[in-house]
Amino acid sequence: MFECVVNISEGRDLPVLERLSRAAGGSLRDRHRDRHHHRSVFTLINNRDELVNDLHSLARTAYQLIDLRRHHGVHPRFGVVDVVPFVALEPEDPAEARRLRDETARWFAEDVSIPVFLYGLLDDGSERTLPEVRRRAFDTLEPDLGPSSASPTQGAVAVGCRPILVAWNLWLHGVSIEDASSMARAVRAPGVRALAFAVDDDVQVSCNLIDMASARPSQLYDTVLGLMNGRGEIVRAELVGLAPRALLDAEDPARWEELGLSPDATIEERLVI
Repeated sequence: MFECVVNISEGRDLPVLERLSRAAGGSLRDRHRDRHHHRSVFTLINNRDELVNDLHSLARTAYQLIDLRRHHGVHPRFGVVDVVPFVALEPEDPAEARRLRDETARWFAEDVSIPVFLYGLLDDGSERTLPEVRRRAFDTLEPDLGPSSASPTQGAVAVGCRPILVAWNLWLHGVSIEDASSMARAVRAPGVRALAFAVDDDVQVSCNLIDMASARPSQLYDTVLGLMNGRGEIVRAELVGLAPRALLDAEDPARWEELGLSPDATIEERLVI
């Protein structure tokens, strides 16, 4: 069983999102949209063959319906289908997740003619991160596969393999973007990536927990709350996509609602449905 967390550059047009959801077929376990980021996260989980078929269907539909030239959102992006990471949900399958990444990268390059940047473990034994791809793409980093330049309508895609990651945001009111950026820097750690975004009248501290053993949502929440020092308020916490049940079990159930967590939004629960 594998997870594929597909980030697509559309978060506002509900009819388009419904068509994309149908295209994702039986592998779709969750869809999270953000109109400010103008981005949606489609969490696909299935066995290998069904997952690949549904991913191809979702990507093809996205390229048919979305034009990157008309896209404006606060989140950085370089493609209609922006990021496609594969995650092995069974501990013995990481090598297979990497094979899925490489096969999918070839499909994007050869069948759809999209420039592809790989991240995760590479053939030479080095590791490349997604932030590195975003920082270097088409500058000091050429595509690994596909055309050397991106179409203005479709862009490029980053295809990766990684362990389970939890995307989690804090929405703050009465806090400047400068202060939110300082907070994001303060919570960054080897197991935490964080950025700050201005979203209408609020700001967002957007976090990726890449090592759940070293950082929990409650720790980040409490750190940001302390840094606010009574200025402004935390409006809400938000889980993007799904989390493993182990993340909830590591937190006090009395804080689940405050932290934007619930048993329904776990990988294990969605696999039962």
